[in-house]
Amino acid sequence: MRALLQRVSHAQVEVAGEVVGQCGAGLLILVCAMPGDDVDTATALAAKISKLRLFKDDAGKMNLSILQTGGSALVVSQFTLAADTSRGNRPGFSGAAGPDAAETLYLQFAHALRDIGITTETGKFGADMNVSLVNDGPVTIWLDTNDP
Repeated sequence: MRALLQRVSHAQVEVAGEVVGQCGAGLLILVCAMPGDDVDTATALAAKISKLRLFKDDAGKMNLSILQTGGSALVVSQFTLAADTSRGNRPGFSGAAGPDAAETLYLQFAHALRDIGITTETGKFGADMNVSLVNDGPVTIWLDTNDP
């Protein structure tokens, strides 16, 4: 799975003008399931993210995890994280998992974050979404479970 994390003071996602998910201080997580990913992959990614020290401590250093700060998460499915731009000018997305598997893994990932204790809301899988955020820092981190 691939994930793009953005530390935010607020984020929300709208579908057809209606807010379907939001979070306060915490993480906006754009996530993409890839072929070969499974429930264990989604659960391991959630565990990794829960422990990343992306939030400032009293000394202003990034030493605290989202769990330690009591932050929340907004998870948005983002198949374009699998973009292949190696041929021409139009990205290809065949590197993303198919829609049925992708939706299952996206929901499993959000569920795993909740099980860890992180308040988590989601966008709407497959919908045309408008995502807005106030990036805090900015801090943006790229994760790929296929990279060591």
